[in-house]
Amino acid sequence: MTVSEQAVRDREVYDGVSPFPRAAEHAPAGGAQVGLTGAIVIVPFVALGTGIWLAWGTGVTLTDLLLAGVFYVVTGLGVTVGFHRLFTHGSFTARPWLRVVLAMAGSMSFQGNLIDWVAVHRRHHAFTDRPGDPHSPYRYGAGLRGQLQGLAHAHLGWMFADDQTPVTRYAPDLLADPAMARVARAFPALCAVSLTLPFLAGWAISGELYGGLTAFLWAGLVRVALLQHVTWSVNSLCHVIGSRPFTTRRHDRSTNVWPLALLSFGESWHNGHHSEPSCARHGLDRHQVDPSAGLIRVFERLGWATGVHWPDRDRLEHRRAAPSVEARASAGDAARRKA
Repeated sequence: MTVSEQAVRDREVYDGVSPFPRAAEHAPAGGAQVGLTGAIVIVPFVALGTGIWLAWGTGVTLTDLLLAGVFYVVTGLGVTVGFHRLFTHGSFTARPWLRVVLAMAGSMSFQGNLIDWVAVHRRHHAFTDRPGDPHSPYRYGAGLRGQLQGLAHAHLGWMFADDQTPVTRYAPDLLADPAMARVARAFPALCAVSLTLPFLAGWAISGELYGGLTAFLWAGLVRVALLQHVTWSVNSLCHVIGSRPFTTRRHDRSTNVWPLALLSFGESWHNGHHSEPSCARHGLDRHQVDPSAGLIRVFERLGWATGVHWPDRDRLEHRRAAPSVEARASAGDAARRKA
């Protein structure tokens, strides 16, 4: 039996609460992979502590904060609009030059090359919260101890496991696209650019080398750390806490976590996304802030994006989760009081 056949079998017999079959058999990744992943994860986090220590004594300049904000928005939207909604789910069709720009912007987020990122996320949707999901917080069971271990795994532990996602199976379209293959190969160079540009901008604006170094810290490393952990929180928190207004597939526990909506550019409306994966808007209800959808709307009006999959209200109402017994009882009591 092949690995994929075993994953399908495990998924079919999974009861929704037990630890995933064979979960403990995923050995740690090789030393080189662990070292590289550890550097990408730890160095920005250490920089965050360094930045806080420096800010405590001397403050942080407006230039550093503005540059950090600009690079956070550019790289963050590169991930949410580009990597996720365009390349993973095909929520819209973009002009060739816009595809390249979004792919490069997302690559500058230090979250892996485009093709690997897309393959992992497509696999996550294929096996959401079931055996085969690369970063489900339910891998170790639904009990308290298992949940805590699972949250750590879903947040960043999965990146250190030897559980490779075959790109030939999950992202063959991107492998066959020469432009996207070149962007994927350029990932290390784009990461270097992601740190070099803030340094050069800070140096040019302040006129001092120190200004370049503080911009490198805040708009480079600290910005990377914040964006990484916001993205990883969608993998972890947005499957454990929050609301579930829409129905999803069996065992899929994706949730909406509103406090992360702005920082994640709308990605934390995760239950809405899992209910309608190809929809360009994840905040499916009124007043759900979704900056990524707003940018896609701008692209559409400029003629840079076509075939955008916007929400279908009738379909959404059909997929809206039925209220619980308690909620129906409360609503009935309220109606009787009004009468």
